[in-house]
Amino acid sequence: MSTAESDANQRTTMVAMPLLDHLRELRKRLFIAAVAISLGSIVAWFFYEPLIAIMRKPWDVYQQTGASNGVKVPDLVITGIATPFTLQLQISVIAGIVITSPIWLYELWAFVTPGLHKRERQWTVIFLAVSVPLFAAGVWLAYIFLPHGLQILLGFTPTNFSNLITASEYFTFVTRMLLVFGVAFLLPVFVVLLNAVGILSAGRLRSWWRGITFGVFVFAAVATPTGDPWTMLALATPMLILLFISFAIAWSNDRRRARAQEAN
Repeated sequence: MSTAESDANQRTTMVAMPLLDHLRELRKRLFIAAVAISLGSIVAWFFYEPLIAIMRKPWDVYQQTGASNGVKVPDLVITGIATPFTLQLQISVIAGIVITSPIWLYELWAFVTPGLHKRERQWTVIFLAVSVPLFAAGVWLAYIFLPHGLQILLGFTPTNFSNLITASEYFTFVTRMLLVFGVAFLLPVFVVLLNAVGILSAGRLRSWWRGITFGVFVFAAVATPTGDPWTMLALATPMLILLFISFAIAWSNDRRRARAQEAN
């Protein structure tokens, strides 16, 4: 049996895997990811003070910008007896998700592409080597955009009104922005690697480009918590650039694969 026929048989077996087996595999991957995130959150719990200072930094920048423009920006407030505890728990969990990203990203990749041959397992290493920096880049982009986003959104506050922002509301906003941007930057990696292991062809991607472009803007509009066009563009633009780069890589890979088959 040829290598191509063997690969085709393996793909057929993977598709034909019973639904119950898929659910067991998903449960296993989710359990490992949950344990890793829990342990990471416990570690982050003991570094709460420096973490909350980092999370608060965009608000401090926004306050300084407002002060330089003659606008008095009120400080964040905490309301409720249990809020300080839930706030520390929230920040610890988010930090746990970020610092354990190599583990849960691997579990996600292992669930999407089970049963790889030995020669294909190198893509797992490549996936982790590329996805972790991209996830961090998405988080970083959201972080540096936050002061500008706060300035835009809070700029709609009517004259002679004060906007009282609770710490819980602010940190929920920040963590959602960080995670949405980080996860969105991972989509091109899945496109390239699913093409590399023969699951997704460049031709199919080319036929979907209009729907993909529209879907990116819809995702950016729905996923970003601000609702303003600038934040949507801040997420959609780098996503589209990365996706079209991934399409080009997939096209180049398919051409190389076709030439290798013709040579054989």
